[in-house]
Amino acid sequence: MKNTKYIEHRFLPVDSDHITHNVESDGVDRRGFLKCMAWAGTGMLCTMSGGILASKVLSPASAAAAESSMSDFSFVQISDSHIGFNKPANMDVAGTLKQSIAKINALPVAPDFILHTGDLTHLSEPEEFDTLEQLLKTTKTGKIFYVPGEHDVLNDNGKQYRERFGKNTKGNGWFSFDHHGVHFIGLVNVLNIREGGLGVLGNDQLEWLEDDLKAVSSSTPIVVFAHVPLWAAYPKWGWGTEDAERALGYMKRFGSVTVLNGHIHQTLKKVEGNVTFHTAMSTAFPQPAPGTAPKPGPMKVEAAILPTVLGITEVNYIESKHSLAVVDTKLG
Repeated sequence: MKNTKYIEHRFLPVDSDHITHNVESDGVDRRGFLKCMAWAGTGMLCTMSGGILASKVLSPASAAAAESSMSDFSFVQISDSHIGFNKPANMDVAGTLKQSIAKINALPVAPDFILHTGDLTHLSEPEEFDTLEQLLKTTKTGKIFYVPGEHDVLNDNGKQYRERFGKNTKGNGWFSFDHHGVHFIGLVNVLNIREGGLGVLGNDQLEWLEDDLKAVSSSTPIVVFAHVPLWAAYPKWGWGTEDAERALGYMKRFGSVTVLNGHIHQTLKKVEGNVTFHTAMSTAFPQPAPGTAPKPGPMKVEAAILPTVLGITEVNYIESKHSLAVVDTKLG
């Protein structure tokens, strides 16, 4: 994408005192950086207008403001539940998912639906899918949309996942729908990838995407959700999608595109032109920040700290301003 202004967080060693942006330095100290990234568990309220996302730390006052904003609708993103995981990073992932559901059910206004951006389970076992399904039935919202993570397609290339959660989808589980003037697109980028490699969309899905968008007006806000980030969050760890550029090329004509992903178990944000990329925290366990460990994977933290690095994302749409407000909420 040429001649576009973008903001990308650069990661410095953990003993650094400051972080800079590649557009301009804002003098944020390391404590402030951690809050911005929600790594310390703080919530974040983000307002999107014209493809630019501005954020501020979530507080009771800002939450009340979001409640009174008269948004046309809201939805919640949850990600990386990893039901079946039982190692020291979190011995009770079902319990922390229950806490996430309690957060959803306690929202001032019930969301219209939930998006789950993958890794519902840890090993794709039938009992893990059963547990996940039973827990999510306790949410007060009636509709849940899913895309798979790489942990949901083990052994059977996603057959069991699609039978349970991908009915009426296309190909390996991709689909789209419209809601209150917003076009939502669920993509699958976790099949046919090497261990530790980048996500892959594939030609069949990309051709479907191109065709799907042909009938959508350029003034329509677009929300894309998939498991692996569609931007190069940290390719060294496989945190990116190798053919995402082609997919994003189909969206250049749209004024507002929001891309929601999971997989990396922490909130990162990037704005490039008309596209805002936003990754979600896990409900199961944290992972290290890019480049701060030899490799990605479950990161053990003190029990008291764990709820502060897990959470959910609430998104509000305000039609009159064509904006999305994104709120990351920690469990504790």
